[in-house]
Amino acid sequence: MSYLQVKHLYKKYGETLALKDIDFEIKKGEFVVFVGPSGCGKSTLLRTIAGLEQSSGGDIHLDGQSIIETHPSKRDVAMVFQSYALYPHMSVKNNMSFALKLAKRPPEEIETKVTKVAKALKLEALLDRKPKALSGGQRQRVAIGRAIVRNPKVFLFDEPLSNLDAALRVEMRIELSRLHQELESTMIYVTHDQIEAMTLADKVVIMSQGEVAQIGSPLELYHQPANRFVATFIGTPKMNVLPVDHVSANDDVVHVQFGTDARINLDKSLYQEDAESAKYIGFRPESLSICDAHQGDLTGDVEVIEQLGSETLTYIRTLSGETVVVRADPKYTPTLRATVGIKLDPSRVYLFDGEDKALNVYGEVSHV
Repeated sequence: MSYLQVKHLYKKYGETLALKDIDFEIKKGEFVVFVGPSGCGKSTLLRTIAGLEQSSGGDIHLDGQSIIETHPSKRDVAMVFQSYALYPHMSVKNNMSFALKLAKRPPEEIETKVTKVAKALKLEALLDRKPKALSGGQRQRVAIGRAIVRNPKVFLFDEPLSNLDAALRVEMRIELSRLHQELESTMIYVTHDQIEAMTLADKVVIMSQGEVAQIGSPLELYHQPANRFVATFIGTPKMNVLPVDHVSANDDVVHVQFGTDARINLDKSLYQEDAESAKYIGFRPESLSICDAHQGDLTGDVEVIEQLGSETLTYIRTLSGETVVVRADPKYTPTLRATVGIKLDPSRVYLFDGEDKALNVYGEVSHV
């Protein structure tokens, strides 16, 4: 049963429509991530759920009750901001307990809750310090702890890790995942980092230009994108997409010509009936392999090699002038500026029509 429902939500700033008919449901205990490029409306959506922005239409239900007209302080949600928003003159302990004191909770209850949360977040030794004496990661843990002690119905995170360095982001990501499992709370998390979305979420809401592009689990979005935007947004490096020159089909096979000299035969059963309408062909970097130039489906020159230790990313300029990236084992690293072939896996190819809709049959093209 849905716990939080966003129903046909709209938000306008003057004549600009920032949110367009947003409609989805969240189950109790789910970790949901809103992700998308800058300006897509994800933070506006989060702030509207929190009540910090007033909607222009639609409704929001939490635990069976409409909260669209409810004051932010009465919505029983707790928000963690990118900027930490700690009181600089207060100690860690006082920052974490402040909301409980305002609610006039008994001192014994406050002490118990703060002690328990501080232990879970490894803040016991820092309770008497003020924010200026803390690192960025410690400040963010205090901000998260301040939200946890309130025991709200929903936690809202607005890009909480973007101010941290790479190592701390990974550490805090793991910490948040562990906390979610322990608390079994409903959490909504906003980020522009699709790696955070893939690693944290039970369910991902991908947004583009104020609209929901697709909703699903991380692996569903990765393997079964609904359109070209989702396909290229999810995944690092992103999916290779090339324009299609010509498509024809018989009873069993779709023949696709692309990249000037490339032609591939695909199993028609993996696509909808209108596979002939394909305008773009896509393939993930890991579904490609490098081979001798005369054996490949595509041919090109090696432009850039990124050696990452556990894998190598090779950027190849094809004869049509497009750049294709191949993810491979480091022991298969080619020579810079060499002419090589690129072999495609026909069972892991995506087709998109002129409206950017994916033509694959969902559920049959899952490579999990």
